[in-house]
Amino acid sequence: MKNNPLPRLDEDSAVREQLLPYCRLKPGEVWQDPAGRHRVACADATNVEQVQKLVDDARPTLAIQDPPYNLIAFDLRHIEAFTNWCAEWVRLSAEIMSPDASFYIWLGADQNQHFQPLPQFMLMMQQLDLFQSRSFVTMRNQRGYGTQKNWMAVRQELLYYTRGNPFFEVQYTDIPKILRGYYKNINGKKTENLERGRSDNIRPGNVWVDIQQVFYRMEENVSGCYAQKPLKSVERILQASSQPDDFVLDLFAHSGTTLMACEQQGRRCLTADLDPIFCEIVIRRLEHFRETGKTGWQNGHPFEDVPDLNQQAVSEE
Repeated sequence: MKNNPLPRLDEDSAVREQLLPYCRLKPGEVWQDPAGRHRVACADATNVEQVQKLVDDARPTLAIQDPPYNLIAFDLRHIEAFTNWCAEWVRLSAEIMSPDASFYIWLGADQNQHFQPLPQFMLMMQQLDLFQSRSFVTMRNQRGYGTQKNWMAVRQELLYYTRGNPFFEVQYTDIPKILRGYYKNINGKKTENLERGRSDNIRPGNVWVDIQQVFYRMEENVSGCYAQKPLKSVERILQASSQPDDFVLDLFAHSGTTLMACEQQGRRCLTADLDPIFCEIVIRRLEHFRETGKTGWQNGHPFEDVPDLNQQAVSEE
């Protein structure tokens, strides 16, 4: 395994300066997939003109948004300013999406700051009243953070909203049902829950414990990208809330997980990022997958062709 990771790209200005000349997109520009499936824009999620240029005449039926959680990548602005900013891209998303649409948002809850921005975001969504709340999902991480004087933080929050009557198909995990019980009489016959179920495996519910947090040994890992979402989590959303060839909107591309999952699941992704470097990573990740069948670089990185890049020496493990 290569041991040649990039540092966190939202923090390392020296590496950023080296990578920017190799980025294809400048602010306001859109990359068109040669295969005609996806588009990537270097765009501000609140800029109407830039987002309209990305979407064109498409009407996404699903949005999966993963905004910066008011942390380093977002320059840590006041919670009110952060919430107002979120309201702008929520409104814009609502304007360009299908009347029957599903809207998912990954969000954080800082336990040292009164769990912001989660409650403020929820209240903002209630006040806007553009989408109806449907579920509050928690995805459990395998590794967390904290001290010996508090519960370890191992959760990621996912909010699910809809409007109209969007598609939804129940999903199942890879975990088999093992508990029998809950007996009912059906047409005069006494049955238990395993007999009545539609699958031998359990449904994920709104607490997801079966998805592996991305780390450097996994093929899908994209070093330099902070808090990368697992492909399996986005695939679950796509399978539940979209159909083949549907357009999926993602205004915070980062490592390109939504686009990669769309490519694998036969959906069409319209994705954007404010940062040209992350836009380039998304494009290179798709090209890398089509060339090699690999979903990421494990502990390597997408800019290994860049000469004289400040990085650790490559070693084989």
